[in-house]
Amino acid sequence: MSKIVKQLIPLLDRVLIKRAEAITKTAGGIVIPEKAQSKVLHGEVVAVGPGSRKDNGDFIPILVKVGDRVLLPEYGGTKVSLENDEKEYHLFRESDILAKIEN
Repeated sequence: MSKIVKQLIPLLDRVLIKRAEAITKTAGGIVIPEKAQSKVLHGEVVAVGPGSRKDNGDFIPILVKVGDRVLLPEYGGTKVSLENDEKEYHLFRESDILAKIEN
């Protein structure tokens, strides 16, 4: 994880996710064109916020932690570009994450 990602701390119930890379080549070596590639719907949690707040001010903890693999919706999230880092990151609300993938 880059130093820049460690400096980015999501607020409240937001989760920073690094999307998995799309498969660009089949097992047989055939290159898949960009338009034919399916959208990647899973990724790895890179950073999490402290959680949302209750009416009395207490935090509701987030159920995912750094390093978890998660299933994402097809649309949504906010694309985040970090300087000096060519990887693609997205910010999602915890409620937008569909599932946690167990190893």
